[in-house]
Amino acid sequence: MSTDSPFASAGSADRQPNWQTLVGVGVLVAILGAVAILAPFVTGVTLSIVVGALLVVGGLGHVAHAFTAPGWSGSLWQVILALVYTFAGISLLANPILGLTTLTLLLVFYLAIEGVAEVVLGLSTRSEPQWGWFVASGVVSLVLAGLLWAGFPSTATWAVGLLVGLGLLSTGLAMVSVGYLGRQSSRSRVEEKFGEPRSG
Repeated sequence: MSTDSPFASAGSADRQPNWQTLVGVGVLVAILGAVAILAPFVTGVTLSIVVGALLVVGGLGHVAHAFTAPGWSGSLWQVILALVYTFAGISLLANPILGLTTLTLLLVFYLAIEGVAEVVLGLSTRSEPQWGWFVASGVVSLVLAGLLWAGFPSTATWAVGLLVGLGLLSTGLAMVSVGYLGRQSSRSRVEEKFGEPRSG
């Protein structure tokens, strides 16, 4: 009775979608990052418009929630949040270029927090083969946050799109690398457990 046919193939089938999905998403993220790098101003303005639209939608959601909030104080807070969200969203939609200044500050904080988190994650998983990629990605995010802060506010018109593109590109490449490492690790475990497939 063969031991490498049903179980080995089942193990491979269970693991293949994981690394394939990771690699596919990584490639997509890397492509989006490259596009953002080639058109940083358009990317920044687009982000400003998207964030503005999301804030307006969030404001409408708070308005709807105000009618179901318990008590008058809960409804009042929902109305206040709706006004803040809507005002901020309309401001970004009305002048997305000026909105890049706010997005620049938000991006600085985001990159800094993301960088610290990835470095800590990488250092805490040093037993895994992909820990270095997380540390490298975190360091890149921290460096980008520092550069963006140093050039603020004069570089806000182009830096947002450029830095977002670089962040996406590095994250996508890291995901692709981790996916391929996972593929190699899965193959090694299958071969160790079931042995080399027999010919004939």
